Amino acid sequence: MVKRLLSLLLSCFSWYLISLPSPPYLREFTQCLREKLPSELVYEQSSSSFTDVLGSSNKNPRFFTNATVRPLCIVTPNDARHVQAAMLCGRRHGVRLRVRSGGHDYEGLSYRSARPDDVFGVLDLANLRSVSVNHSESTAWVDSGATLGELYYAIAKNNSWIAFPAGECPTVGVGGQFSGGGIGMLMRKYGLSIDNVLDAKMVNANGDLLDRVGMGEDLFWAIRGGGSESFGVVLSWKIQLVQVPPTVTVFSIGKTLDQGAIDILTRWQVVGPSLPDDLTIRVKVQGQEALFLAMYLGTCSSLVATMGRRFPEHSMTSADCRSITWLQSTALSFTTLANIGTPEDVLLNRTGNMSFSFKGKSDYVRRPISKAAWKDIFSWYKMSGSGYIMLEPHGGFMDNVPADATPHPHRDSVLYIVQYLVFWQGDGGTAAPTAWLDDFYGFMGQHVSTNPRRAYVNFRDLDIGQNVVVDDMSTFDGGEVWGERYFMSNYRRLVTVKAAVDPTDYFRNEQSIPPLL
Repeated sequence: MVKRLLSLLLSCFSWYLISLPSPPYLREFTQCLREKLPSELVYEQSSSSFTDVLGSSNKNPRFFTNATVRPLCIVTPNDARHVQAAMLCGRRHGVRLRVRSGGHDYEGLSYRSARPDDVFGVLDLANLRSVSVNHSESTAWVDSGATLGELYYAIAKNNSWIAFPAGECPTVGVGGQFSGGGIGMLMRKYGLSIDNVLDAKMVNANGDLLDRVGMGEDLFWAIRGGGSESFGVVLSWKIQLVQVPPTVTVFSIGKTLDQGAIDILTRWQVVGPSLPDDLTIRVKVQGQEALFLAMYLGTCSSLVATMGRRFPEHSMTSADCRSITWLQSTALSFTTLANIGTPEDVLLNRTGNMSFSFKGKSDYVRRPISKAAWKDIFSWYKMSGSGYIMLEPHGGFMDNVPADATPHPHRDSVLYIVQYLVFWQGDGGTAAPTAWLDDFYGFMGQHVSTNPRRAYVNFRDLDIGQNVVVDDMSTFDGGEVWGERYFMSNYRRLVTVKAAVDPTDYFRNEQSIPPLL
């Protein structure tokens, strides 16, 4: 009874809080939006559709609760003019805007704040999702609001020879993927997504619409892997498409501890990054099994021969092969490579699964982890609340890119990246059940990169640090705590670019690049 009464009081108190009169500058901001934008593109908190629009691309129930710090309003632009108008209103009336493309930010920073006193609006780019393919040039322009699935389907539905290197989850937004780098099954052959970006169109902090020539090479460098949301609103990207054979080969082979999983996994650490660049083998470790997930740009017979020469410990045979098109491979399950639907059904579905909340972390491994250590690692997967890790090999193309070619520095010195994930039902209540993940991540510190302990910005993790704001400006030192882990020495160039293009720190969130002033 007491709990029910307390819940009712808190609910009434929350209603009272959000019903207080708005400060004049907030009313002026929303009035400005009403005057400059079609009414159907603006959703204020009082709108009956506000909650539905906010949740339309939310992929994590953890950030869709009554305690979530939500935006003042959501603007859903149809073109660059709408973005410019929203920014003009925001700058004029002191309301910052956050940018959402697919809603996959691991900490939800594209549509919520981790700070209770933040007042902000959201530019939701879901209406900006066209893909225009130039077949003669093997290029395409893709809007930031398109998902990877929509991009893959548009470029390859009528041409099985064409592909693009990006991630394995089809509901991820193009804008967020390119903003942080873009790892995936083709990166050993063709690099990251950002290594294949030729041009971009963006609205900067002054409201100017710029292409690569207009923004200059420093800003073009920064938005490709340095978190473009720190510098402006990237509307679209011109990308270089790549060649793949009309048929690729995939396999998914699980090895339990009794089947030698530890020996094979220990060996994979050396073999995986050194295989021919047309073969990528990821590994999912969960429970007492290592699941090897591969894509090969070639035939089954050739793959079997390559595995026999380079990785005989795995005992892969032709019976393990599945021959499909590259487009079909992008519609397989990320975690198992199982068939989950047709390319049309999977790739064109923008709706995420809101049944499970999740928390992620990342690491980079530069030296093989010992067999004895893997035995200790597997013991963690006997514990209650355990999640899984996904290991994605580097090498190949990645070894030939200088660390400062883009803001993403994790290149030739890396064997593989580790993604940690833990899931739970619903939003988790007042405290997310992440104890296992936190403890396991702490244990893994002895086996991964150090000084600094590296991380991948697209697997965003607020636990590694947040900005410190002084006099309404994010500080260099506060950003350096997390910035060097994502960007290494490239952090210093990023803060210099930020100072040149957004010196007032208008585009700001808990892990945005601060200006070096």
